Amino acid sequence: MGRHRSDPLGIARLALVGLAAVLLLAVIVVGARALLSTFGSEEPGSGVAPTPSAQPSAGSSTGPSTPRAPTVRVVCRAERCPVFVRVPGGDVLIDRDLTRGEEASYFQPELDVVLDDASTVQVFENGTVRSPGPAGERQAFSVKRSADQ
Repeated sequence: MGRHRSDPLGIARLALVGLAAVLLLAVIVVGARALLSTFGSEEPGSGVAPTPSAQPSAGSSTGPSTPRAPTVRVVCRAERCPVFVRVPGGDVLIDRDLTRGEEASYFQPELDVVLDDASTVQVFENGTVRSPGPAGERQAFSVKRSADQ
């Protein structure tokens, strides 16, 4: 019978298990932050107000509860409306699909907007309806807050 010796891969196995645990923890942290950021986007004062509504409004006027019109308001008219809005050179405010009747409003002074299909949404710039684009056409544009608001 020969001598017993320790397995030379013992330390390597421990290192692999440790690395797997660190990677699992990192995935959990990233997932939790992404989940919390979707919930956090509805907080007052964040400039974002995505609100699902039972029925979309054809023409919306600002009510007494809203003293000023948002710089951009996007209302989804289809089952799925891919929308991307960001502050130029800064924060991404939304990059997701809205569902029918859902809307998002932003009050920042300047915004970049990208719509994958411009015909699926109704866009209001400073309270004024923007003409819809052709069906299936991607549209990218910038909006600045009007001086009177």
